[in-house]
Amino acid sequence: MSIRITTDSTCDLGESIQKRGIGVVPLSVILGPKTYKDGIDIVPQDIFSYVAKTDELPKTAAPSIGDYEDFFRPYVENGDTVIHFNISSKSSSSYSSAVGAAKLFGDKVHIVDSKALSSGQGLLVMKACDLAEEGKSAEEIVNTVNFLRDKVNTSFIPDRLDYLFKGGRCSRMQMYGANILKIHPMITMVDGQLTVKKKVRGSMEKCIVSYIEDLYEQYPKYDKTRCFITHSNADESVVEVAKARTKELFSFDEILETTAGSIITSHCGRNTLGLLFIAE
Repeated sequence: MSIRITTDSTCDLGESIQKRGIGVVPLSVILGPKTYKDGIDIVPQDIFSYVAKTDELPKTAAPSIGDYEDFFRPYVENGDTVIHFNISSKSSSSYSSAVGAAKLFGDKVHIVDSKALSSGQGLLVMKACDLAEEGKSAEEIVNTVNFLRDKVNTSFIPDRLDYLFKGGRCSRMQMYGANILKIHPMITMVDGQLTVKKKVRGSMEKCIVSYIEDLYEQYPKYDKTRCFITHSNADESVVEVAKARTKELFSFDEILETTAGSIITSHCGRNTLGLLFIAE
């Protein structure tokens, strides 16, 4: 018997998916009359082009119970025990669909609500891979990641609020004011829901430095195994500033840069960036 770690496509793990042998089930992105599979036949630039042309956000859709049954079945028939991670249940129905499908397979499929998104979810997936390689049982892995999920810092800074406004997450006045005055909210996930923690003002580079310094003060103790700098096609100058300040302040064994997939990009827009890691 072997343990197989899987996740939905909102994990934003980049090359780690292939390196760690992680199974991925895609969510869907709907552009007008056409439906695409996240990470398969659509890229973030398609999102930017669509929004620029239509002034509307794409729609997104979770896999159905049947999709999940089809996804889990080959692993189970191969003798694997599956531990599957989903984007926060408060952000998508992907988790409930996975739970519904898992009933067909009994104790061969375990579903974890990450209470996170993007590489915040990905951090738990990677931790599960670490534990599986250490020979931990499925029960031990599930118990550990369920304990850790409330310790994951899932936060980010968007450059502009256009996409958040189109998605109904801020008012038109808030969007105009923030864009004109260069105000950037620090958005963080608390108990599976996104909330604005504070606001910083200035260039994106200046705000990213302030954001990372705030995280350093807030989390003096943290899991040094890895962190993710995940962004939605951010300017190179923004990414380099984030990397440099993270290296100066933190002591992570590895700093992994990933680009957000189409699902996350659909909600945050271009030039959004986050530093994500597990606190102690």
